[in-house]
Amino acid sequence: MIRTLLRKEFREQWRTWKMIVFLAVFLITGIISPLLAKYTPVLLRSIPNLPEGLAGIIPNPTVADSVAQYLKNISQFGILLVILLTMGVVAQEKERGTAAMLLTKPVSRSALILVKWLAGMTTVLAGLAVAGLACLAYTLVLFEPLPFGSFWGMNLLIFIYLGVYLSVTLLASTLARSQVMAAAGGFGGLILLLILGSIPRLGDYMPGHLVAWGNSLTLNGNLSAWPALGVAVGIIAVTLIIACLSFEREEI
Repeated sequence: MIRTLLRKEFREQWRTWKMIVFLAVFLITGIISPLLAKYTPVLLRSIPNLPEGLAGIIPNPTVADSVAQYLKNISQFGILLVILLTMGVVAQEKERGTAAMLLTKPVSRSALILVKWLAGMTTVLAGLAVAGLACLAYTLVLFEPLPFGSFWGMNLLIFIYLGVYLSVTLLASTLARSQVMAAAGGFGGLILLLILGSIPRLGDYMPGHLVAWGNSLTLNGNLSAWPALGVAVGIIAVTLIIACLSFEREEI
């Protein structure tokens, strides 16, 4: 039954173009990040009437710029796509009455929530694999090879980082009665985590610090963020538990 539900989720993602758009945007992000890092300084120097002194202080692009662009783009676009991918997975089925029909099958309510989470995380993982391969290839051509193991370790941290927002949005979708309310809850969670992450000292324990750790990991730095990793995993676990308990008690 779990396999059947998973196939249903992937089929719905495909039919609604969510998976196609998700993978396409991640692929484009993986391609364009090294290109932006390589050619942005060239474009800036080519601006007409640019003072010579200003042109001289524009640094030459390096592999670090490629990694920074990749992290910036994949985290920003990734969060928005994750929220859009997840905001209707439960709320929409409650609106349409599909959830009530599914619950007539021999499957628990908690299993239904966990399957939706697993399907979403699998799509995120596929998107990161596509983006990562594209970034590796273009960085190799335009700069130099990236350390293979460290680069995928960075992507694993991004995967957990995006998993936080997917789980928060899934909880909002479970609690909400409409997609609009679910989207508001997902973006509300995003704003809250960003505010907490901007607070000095407290920010070191927020999931956003995983992005900085990933950058350091790929470029052989000495930064680590184990507390932030623990908080991120804890947020995922707590939101899933609350979503399951809430859905178990809800009248549909």
